[in-house]
Amino acid sequence: MSAILERINGCASFLEQKLKEKPKIAVVLGSGLGGFADSIENGISVEYRDIPGFPVSTVEGHRGRFVFGKIGEKPVAIMQGRVHFYEGYSMEDVVLPIRVLRALGAEKLVLTNAAGGIGNGLTPGDLMLLTDHIASFVPSPLLGPNESALGPRFPDMSEVYSNPLQEKARQAALETGVSLKNGVYLQVTGPSYETPAEVRLYKALGADAVGMSTAVEAVCARHMGMEVCGISCITNLAAGLSKAPLSHEEVQETADHVAAQFQKLLRRLLELM
Repeated sequence: MSAILERINGCASFLEQKLKEKPKIAVVLGSGLGGFADSIENGISVEYRDIPGFPVSTVEGHRGRFVFGKIGEKPVAIMQGRVHFYEGYSMEDVVLPIRVLRALGAEKLVLTNAAGGIGNGLTPGDLMLLTDHIASFVPSPLLGPNESALGPRFPDMSEVYSNPLQEKARQAALETGVSLKNGVYLQVTGPSYETPAEVRLYKALGADAVGMSTAVEAVCARHMGMEVCGISCITNLAAGLSKAPLSHEEVQETADHVAAQFQKLLRRLLELM
């Protein structure tokens, strides 16, 4: 068995010992959005730092733990925070949590993030459903020898974000009265925010929002055959689109402001899944 498979199985075995039921749905909560995990009643929490060989979040607003529980009758695994490439982790580390969740039994994945708005009509506080992404500005998480036990050498990415799950997200938005826009997400490495010239380039390429996570996790999940849904919280306008300087504090403040709407939408989406 390869080193990466041993690592995945080791983390999954550690977590399995603490679980009453294997999760079918997994959720990754981005910057400022971790409060949803606190709403899970009788949840079992496991700190990332307690899992042998597991990467640990270092960014403010990322709690750094799993919460396992149920939404309705559905067993779910929630990541309260993630790790990023800009923290100095390898791409193998960045996507390890997704591979561990798949090894635990998760078949569907909801990825959330805080992002800067680029597209016309997007304003801070909006929620945007990901219809596609651009991951050309970050290293692929599938570089190197392919693990056939995880997925094929050349996985198809023509529908990264599941059309059926997009429809369920739109239904959840309609039923809860939460406004949900649509758009293409672009991932960059960070940690510096983008320049105005870069933002103009990204807009010309067709991006509606830009952030520092998510796309590589989605690629990894699709490689393993998971269904993926993505939702961005637009926490600020990208550089050059407003006069205000960009800051992580603004990201957290805006995410906190829309937390109730976001949590209502996410809970209903998980119920429909």
